[in-house]
Amino acid sequence: MRIDPRRLRFLLAIAREGGVLAAADELGVTPSAVSQQLARLESETGCALVTRTTHGVVLTEAGQALVEAAEEIERALNLVRVKLMADEIDPVGTVRIGIFQTFLRVVLAPHLPEWKRRHPRLRFEVYEDDQEELLRMLRSGDLDMVTLEFDAQQASPRLPRNMTEIPLLDEPWRLVVPASAAQVDAFDHARQHLPWLGLVSGAAGFEATHRVRRALNITTPTVHTYQDIQTALALVGAGEGMALVPSLALIDATYPNISPLEVPGLGTRRIVLRRYEGRGVPEAVDVAASLVREAAAEVSLGEAVG
Repeated sequence: MRIDPRRLRFLLAIAREGGVLAAADELGVTPSAVSQQLARLESETGCALVTRTTHGVVLTEAGQALVEAAEEIERALNLVRVKLMADEIDPVGTVRIGIFQTFLRVVLAPHLPEWKRRHPRLRFEVYEDDQEELLRMLRSGDLDMVTLEFDAQQASPRLPRNMTEIPLLDEPWRLVVPASAAQVDAFDHARQHLPWLGLVSGAAGFEATHRVRRALNITTPTVHTYQDIQTALALVGAGEGMALVPSLALIDATYPNISPLEVPGLGTRRIVLRRYEGRGVPEAVDVAASLVREAAAEVSLGEAVG
């Protein structure tokens, strides 16, 4: 068996975007080009790699194995890129980064001590706010980069000139329910057993919750309205309902009164880094962006509770 590794990015895009059309949009190619590369990859492996359903594309066991290999290659290349950049550049300056709570807790904050040792003259300054305000600050020059979250099935926006978007992490959405109700079938939970918690509009979780409820034909009203994921987990632990949360929120955390469930079809949350590139951008910003990408590549979603 001889596999052309260049084709793996097409399968990876299909897995992350949920279908051929969305993968083509992400890669900037035609859907027929994606289909051709997928067909050639299946021919090279001798295995069916995807199964088409009414809800999109689902990876086969062989397809999942290849996607995991592609992700390992992607992570290895990111680490090499950061190492090469670190060997060439001794960055100086303060990089202002807009961020949200789960990414800060699990990814950024644990790496700050190491980055200080590696780059003693590089300093991160963190700003936490809602996404619209962070984007405004990026456009105005008050921030150098921002981390953003989206439901992966949301359409990618058109970016201003010289602004780039770097994919950092795609993580599964998890359905969290009170621990006392965990024995109920996951699909029963999703459809009717418990009320759904409400989320403020504009958040990635709002879009994902709306999408999943629509797919399951759920029309019952939500209860409560939350903005912070910790609020949702507290309400679920109190038995008030169930909520859709990203896997990252469950890493290195103990919630004795909740149970995360893996329900097929929930989709993923996409985390990206947006920044400006081009002349006039300090080298410190380039190095900082690579460090953030390196840290995201090291995340193991298998550490989430449940």
